[in-house]
Formats: sequence, structure tokens, C-alpha cells
Amino acid sequence: MRLTPALANDLSQAIAGLEIRDAIPLLAKRFHGAITFATSLGAEDQVLTHIVSTLSQPIEIFTLDTGRLHPETYTLLDRTVQKYGVPITVYFPDYRELETWITTHGINGFYDSIENRKACCRLRKLEPLNRALAGKSLWITGLRAAQSVTRQSMELIEWDEAHQILKYNPLLHWSEEEIWHYAKQHNVPVNPLHTQGFASIGCAPCTRAVKNGENIRAGRWWWESPEHKECGLHK
Repeated sequence: MRLTPALANDLSQAIAGLEIRDAIPLLAKRFHGAITFATSLGAEDQVLTHIVSTLSQPIEIFTLDTGRLHPETYTLLDRTVQKYGVPITVYFPDYRELETWITTHGINGFYDSIENRKACCRLRKLEPLNRALAGKSLWITGLRAAQSVTRQSMELIEWDEAHQILKYNPLLHWSEEEIWHYAKQHNVPVNPLHTQGFASIGCAPCTRAVKNGENIRAGRWWWESPEHKECGLHK
């Protein structure tokens, strides 16, 4: 099947109005064995892991270990695998490229400039992501439009030009309240950092708790302006 932007629009119309539990099997039938779900182990992705694990569909689940994650995130990864009995493939950065970059820029060189920070994200996230998406047709994400100004124009199913893949955002129109209601209702394991004010959790050096009244992604790369707050995984 040829992947095109037009196909994204056709699929969006085909699943419009369907519940996630109905939409995923339909997509899995069309892209059998070529669907992958990327989890960052945040609350949204934990909700989707719960849903995917109950559907018995041929969908790979993977996560990116940047080498700078919070200890709580690693504990949650292990707990999630144990609870749902589904494998979560872990992709790591290329150590040779990372060693070279750190030797040149320092262990925390990402604080020095936006260019350095994006380069660090490229090494720790984008390169492993490219390997994870290789050979896949559909990429499931836990993105929500309300998370940031950079995500408000997303579509339910969209064409990702950078990775030449279809991207399915099933939680696109969910509110934060709906995420937490579902998690509590189904006893979904979540990162304990959420209760400490961490609304969005990434690498430890680049994530802080948010203050009252701040956007939920304000704690990510807090030293940068909102329009820059993406690592490049999603454009």
C-alpha cells in the first residue's frame, strides 16, 4: 500500500466518530504488522497502553531511553510491562555519536543554546525513533491538541512528512480531565512525578514541575519560548 497524505485524509474520515477500541482494530486490519505505538510512559501513553493491551492486535509498543530519564520513569516501565504482560521494545541512542557530542559540548551542553538542545534531542530521540519506525506504515501517538500551541493544528490521522509515515493521534481531542478519569477508572499505573507537579515528563535535566496557572508543557525546556518546545519527534 502506497502511503500518501491523501490516504491520511481518507482514513480520518473512515474512523471519524469511532471509539478508540473500534478504530484501532480497523486500522490494524488494514496495516497488519506495520503499526507501532510510541510510549513516553506519560499519563496519555499509559492510557493508550492499557487500551492497546486489551485489544490483542499486532501492534508493537516501543519507548526511547535517552539515558537521562527520571528513575521513576524506569520503575514505571518495568511496572507497566509486568502489569499488562506486553513487551515494550526499548531503543537507545548510538553511543558513539553521543560520546562525540558530549566530548565536544559537555554533559549538559543542551542548556547553552537552542541549537545544542535540538542536537541533543536528535541524538537521543530522533535517531532511535527513525530505527523504531523503519518498515512501519502507521505510528500511534498519545499527543493531545491542548498540550501546547505547537500541537493545536494536528489531525486525527495525519501525514508525517519528516518520517514518511501515517500518524494516528487517538487522544487528540481528549481533555486532561478525561485522561485522569480514565486512568483512575481503570487503575492505570502512572508516573508518581505527576503528583509532584510534573505535568509532562521527559529527560530529567529538561523537565521541571509546572507552577499554578502554567501550561502543562511549561515544564519542558522551560528556558525556551513556547514555540520552540518540541524535540523534533513531532513537527
